[in-house]
Amino acid sequence: MIEVQGVSLRAGQFSLDQVSFKIESGRYAVLMGKTGRGKTTILEAICGLRRVVAGKILIHGTDVTNWLPAERGVGYVPQDLALFPTYTVQGHLEFALKLRKWSRQKINDRTSELAEQLGVTHLLDRTIDGLSGGESQRVALGRALSFYPSVLLLDEPLSALDHDTRQEIQDLLKSLTNAHDVTTLHITHNQDEAAALADVCYQLREGKVDTMETNHAKAASR
Repeated sequence: MIEVQGVSLRAGQFSLDQVSFKIESGRYAVLMGKTGRGKTTILEAICGLRRVVAGKILIHGTDVTNWLPAERGVGYVPQDLALFPTYTVQGHLEFALKLRKWSRQKINDRTSELAEQLGVTHLLDRTIDGLSGGESQRVALGRALSFYPSVLLLDEPLSALDHDTRQEIQDLLKSLTNAHDVTTLHITHNQDEAAALADVCYQLREGKVDTMETNHAKAASR
C-alpha cells in the first residue's frame, strides 16, 4: 500500500501543496497529467529522493517520510533508466542484491530467475552499449525488482519505445507485477497504456490528484 497524506513538495521555483492519494496493496496504479505538473516529483518523494516539506508518506502503513531510499523497499525505474555504462546486464541484476549483502548463491539463483523472466539470459555478459530500447528497459525493470520490493515506481517506462516493443514490455509489466504481487505506480501520458495496465488511474490536475476510471479498472471490478 502507498499512502500520500497531505504532502507538500518544493523543487526550485516549482511546488506542490497538500497532495493526497492512496493505492491499495497489490494494485497497479497509473498517474497521468500534463508535463511539468509534478508527477516525477511525487515519485521521487515516495522513493526518498525528494524531501517532503509537509505531510506524510506511508508504505504498507509505516511512515517512511524521513527514511533513506534504501530503507523503503521501493524499486524505481526513472525515465532515463539510469543504467550504469560499465556494468554488464548481470551486474545490473546483481547490484541491489550486493548492496543488501545477499550470499553469492542467493544472488546467482535470483539473477538466473530474473533473467529468464525478463528474456535476457543471452545478454547477461553484455554491457548496456548496443542494447535495444526494449532490452535496456528489461534490464532496468530487473534491477528494480531484483530484491523483491513491496513497491515499484515507473516513470514513463514505455515512452521511448516503438509500438511493437511497447506492447511487449507492457505485457511483461503485467506478468512481472502480478508474479511479484508488488504495488505499482506508473507515470504515463498514453491513455491506451493506462487503460491496458491500470487497476486505478489518477490524474494530477492543478496540484490535486483525482481518481479516473479506466477500461481495465472497470473490467477488474466486475
